[in-house]
Amino acid sequence: MKASLRTVRLALAEPLRISRSTMTARDAVWLTVERDGVSGHGEAVSSVFYRLDAPTLERLLTAAGTALTAFRDPESALEALRAGELAGEGTPPAVTAAVEAALLDLVGKRAGRPVHRLLGAPTPPAAATARTIGITSLAHAATQARSLAAAGFEVIKVKAGTPDPEDDVERVRVIRDAAPRARLLLDPNGAWTVARAEALLPRFADLGVEAVEQPIAPGEPEALGALAERSPLPVIADEDAVDLADVRRLAGRVHGVNVKLAKCGGVHAALRIAELIDGSGTELMLGCLTASSLGLAPAVHLADRARWVDLDGHLLLAHDPWTGIGGKDGVVRASDRPGLGVQEVVAHEDVA
Repeated sequence: MKASLRTVRLALAEPLRISRSTMTARDAVWLTVERDGVSGHGEAVSSVFYRLDAPTLERLLTAAGTALTAFRDPESALEALRAGELAGEGTPPAVTAAVEAALLDLVGKRAGRPVHRLLGAPTPPAAATARTIGITSLAHAATQARSLAAAGFEVIKVKAGTPDPEDDVERVRVIRDAAPRARLLLDPNGAWTVARAEALLPRFADLGVEAVEQPIAPGEPEALGALAERSPLPVIADEDAVDLADVRRLAGRVHGVNVKLAKCGGVHAALRIAELIDGSGTELMLGCLTASSLGLAPAVHLADRARWVDLDGHLLLAHDPWTGIGGKDGVVRASDRPGLGVQEVVAHEDVA
């Protein structure tokens, strides 16, 4: 097999402010794996939170691509990856996920089968996805909510965690008024203390918020579990639920875990987490980083397995260089095309 890389810049349509930062763009590194004229693709994106910049991703994916050349076919490489024999110890989960995505894409194309069928799902998954509204002015939040509701979005995720909690409450209130039939999720990205969370969660429950992600700072899963037991609305672990070991500690203690393929290590790792929490009372949420349709596609092939789906990263971009998973009407959909089912829109040029 042959492997190659491309790095592009993914600009957001508008700055996205969350409690700990404001983002205007990400770098994406695309891995292409080729065998007998057929190519598979995967994507990893830069992340300040996970300490991954473009040069680091390029270095690690170059090493992974070199390792792939030792395999005759993607099927055996995929088996080795899942057995832990391809990615070295300490390889970031985002890199493993990108390599797995490229191999799944190539295996599916060679077999003439979409990825969801490789994973045992007979029909293409489709699910209503949340669409994120960042920390912004009340007027802009209301305008966004009305626009999203008119476009067909049934789920809106509201970022929270400003220094003045009343600002968060009012933002949720105006979004509720602007989109009265929407299901609302809340995400402070770990910005609250336990005391502040206990004071605010009843107020958000009264406003009809369906669930809250990672209300308190990560690093104290016992405190998160204890908060979940007292919370008037479901608590979903995100930053505290990185890998299988984290989820094992939280299963049955929180109402949900947010599984991002770039966080846990890919499709196979996500399926192991889903199996672990099955029957525990903890439910699956599928989340994402801001990325292109290529980066989100593997998770879309799992979308029918989750209670909450938050796969809108490609919808936040000024220009998505890939297509194939939908979402603009509030629903992400896998296709019956072989592999991941995505196609590049712009060829041979970086996306500004």
